[in-house]
Amino acid sequence: MKPFLVGFEPIIAINAKLLILGTMPSTTSINLQQYYGHPRNAFWPIMSALLNGNPDPSYLSRKKWLMSNNIAVWDVLQHCQRSGSLDANINLTTAKTNDFSHLYNKYPTIKQVFFNGKLAEKYYKQHVLPTIKNQFSYLEYHYLPSTSPAYAALKLEQKIEAWKAINQSMVK
Repeated sequence: MKPFLVGFEPIIAINAKLLILGTMPSTTSINLQQYYGHPRNAFWPIMSALLNGNPDPSYLSRKKWLMSNNIAVWDVLQHCQRSGSLDANINLTTAKTNDFSHLYNKYPTIKQVFFNGKLAEKYYKQHVLPTIKNQFSYLEYHYLPSTSPAYAALKLEQKIEAWKAINQSMVK
């Protein structure tokens, strides 16, 4: 039987303007209880490049740093069964999405949603959008290439270039 995995609470501040959504934390991240905890995941290096900073390496400091930049982080799925860490191995019959209606109502300053990878975008569009309908029609959605080390089609520099869409949305 595949392990039953439970995701994390969002990293979010009351004034968050944009939300970055993954699918479900990796096994390493779950073991460490940290978003993007795998040492080869490019998320934190990309954010450092985008925000012209290098936060204290402690996870608490990184979370505060994101929040101070009005960036929220969460996952599409609240829980699921999956063997290993690959999104492709998620058993969707066991998957439950997070409560986005509650999140968007509680944090109405979120205007931009960025998907960290194709499966995060796919699961959101298939399983979340039908539940929220047009309730949050002001939201803008953007796909970004996955920061996962399993997605090796792009080099770090290419991922950073693609993720610069976040900087462009922050000046809106």
